[in-house]
Amino acid sequence: MPWQIGIDEAGYGPNLGPFVMTLVACKTPDHADLWDLLCRSVRRAEDAVDDRLIVADSKLVYSPAVGLRDLERSALSACAGGFFDPAATFADLLQQVAQDALPPLRQEAWFVGDTALPTAVNAADLADGIGSWKTASKSAEVTWGFCQCAIVPAPRFNELIDRWDSKAAVLSVAMTQLMQSCLQETDGESLRFVVDKHGGRNAYSAVLQHAFADGFVLAEEEGRERSVYRVEGLDREVHITFMPKADVRHFTVALASMISKYVRELLMGEFNRFWLTHVPGLTPTAGYPNDAVRYIDAIRPAMLKLGIAERAVWRCR
Repeated sequence: MPWQIGIDEAGYGPNLGPFVMTLVACKTPDHADLWDLLCRSVRRAEDAVDDRLIVADSKLVYSPAVGLRDLERSALSACAGGFFDPAATFADLLQQVAQDALPPLRQEAWFVGDTALPTAVNAADLADGIGSWKTASKSAEVTWGFCQCAIVPAPRFNELIDRWDSKAAVLSVAMTQLMQSCLQETDGESLRFVVDKHGGRNAYSAVLQHAFADGFVLAEEEGRERSVYRVEGLDREVHITFMPKADVRHFTVALASMISKYVRELLMGEFNRFWLTHVPGLTPTAGYPNDAVRYIDAIRPAMLKLGIAERAVWRCR
């Protein structure tokens, strides 16, 4: 029974704040649809509103107007119900999902990690969500393998663009990191990756060859609707599919989308909190281009006083 693995990201477009990419892996009986298997506890965004957890493209679950509650309840329920112990603080959560990212994050002036969890859902509702996730997964014989995030703060983001002269290098490096970790965690078992496709790119062989350096990547299909690859020469079967809107079609990609967005929102919460202490009355930002200009202009005097270079905060592309 191969691992079903989804990969998606959050924060590729903004000029401020970190980029986050997440990998989620699980096994299901007979390649069954996870929304169907877990339907007693989980619903799609378009289903009738009820108390079940929502798993969907994060853009359908979260917006500043809607708030963080539904995104947080599903993301934390999945993490604690399938992968880890409940986390009391944001730093605790990152220690579980992004341990390698903590040292560079701690070099950021704005990062502390002391945000108490949960932030928007009450503890009783979260406990119900975790219990529901565990019960449904056990009943459906779903095995949750692992969940990992790659986090790229602004300084590293700019370094990668300088080196490769391409913003897409950020996606490639993060994906390679996650895929290599996945290989190490799975002990020769078959892997089936589904990755949400970005932009107009159709060819991924070169990127995948870095991720699977001990194998040979073969393209089976490359086009607008999907690009499909297999890796020969390893100790297991490996298949990778890139497709647009994978976070709508595949449960693990949708969950990766939500965890990426949740982690990114918590990071931006700490980012905004830090700058508010130095610029009283500053309106928070999500970091996207138009509003990011307003924000960087507002914090620039404080950056000069603190000795923080603009390049350490502003992503160049």
